[in-house]
Amino acid sequence: MGAYFFYFLENMALIIAMMYLGLKAREYLVPKLAESRKAPVLNGLLTGFLAFAIMYNPLLHEGMRIDLREAPLYFIAFVGGWLPGAIAMIIPFAYRMMMEGPTVWLGIMQAIFLPVLIGSLFHDWKNYRPPYAMANIKRMMAGFVVFEIIKSIWMVWSTPATAAMALMMALMAMIAVLALGLILNDMHRNIIRWKTLEHESTHDALTGLPNLRFFHEKARQLKYRGVPMAIVMMDVDHFKNYNDTHGHPAGDVVLRSIGQLMEETARHEDIIARYGGEEFILCFTGVSTERQAFELADLLRERIENHPFFGADQQPGGQLTVSLGVALSETEQPLDELIERADRALYRSKKSGRNRVTVASIKTDETTGSGYQVHA
Repeated sequence: MGAYFFYFLENMALIIAMMYLGLKAREYLVPKLAESRKAPVLNGLLTGFLAFAIMYNPLLHEGMRIDLREAPLYFIAFVGGWLPGAIAMIIPFAYRMMMEGPTVWLGIMQAIFLPVLIGSLFHDWKNYRPPYAMANIKRMMAGFVVFEIIKSIWMVWSTPATAAMALMMALMAMIAVLALGLILNDMHRNIIRWKTLEHESTHDALTGLPNLRFFHEKARQLKYRGVPMAIVMMDVDHFKNYNDTHGHPAGDVVLRSIGQLMEETARHEDIIARYGGEEFILCFTGVSTERQAFELADLLRERIENHPFFGADQQPGGQLTVSLGVALSETEQPLDELIERADRALYRSKKSGRNRVTVASIKTDETTGSGYQVHA
């Protein structure tokens, strides 16, 4: 029995090591693949390869090939459901058929098909949250106990395996499955925590939009690559009046709604962010003319003007509106100067009556402040 114990221990160590390395490889080498639709297929194939690696050097007992292949097969089916579980069966099924032997079909049914079936049945579809789903340890172990009871009774009744051998296999496999669940939860918890911290450091808590730090970083990258762009500064008109009339919670709702309208209006390659207070900043990319920049900014202005904000009829003019200032990027012009030009254009919009877009001409003489093009 000592030989069996150390063999199962080697199996268990292999399962845990490959699980850990696989999760680390996914985290650092192919992080985007984990969030794609191909992830279940990849997870199934990798698990199938792991089961094959476990089966490659089996412990032979009166014609039986004994190993802990059921541990990773059950685990992938429990965590991911029937699809990765079914894919994971392909490699070990084909390999076991090639090896033949007197118990080939019993081995396939007991240690390949059955763990995937039971794992899929215990899979928690309601609380499944890919790509970083957490395994319910109690549910997982309860399902595995059910599997081991069925498999052990079936194996002792139909094969040369003894009850002591079946019990030892069950205990070692349970430890392996428990270790897999703990490793998965620990890594997924760390990834979720890291992504949350990363999001909070680059996004505004109120609106959910990127913050100014994120905006500066992305916009500077675009300028470094020489991408044509226009910077837009936007301010909510008479926002203090709105807050005084309806309260700050209602004002927060307005800011969140404007952020959502910005996200819906912006193109995929554009950058949007909350500048601070009731001000927002945008970067329209691929823009090379003042007319194009004006049309994009004015489209956003109209969408906000036509949105049915609560209490907008009590604002000056009977609407809740925004004013915008636009500045096109020039060669070698620092980003801070470009934002400053857009901010001065915004000031002209506010001074000229609000609810309008002002585009700072590229030919502007910045020392005199002349040459602005005002569009309303």
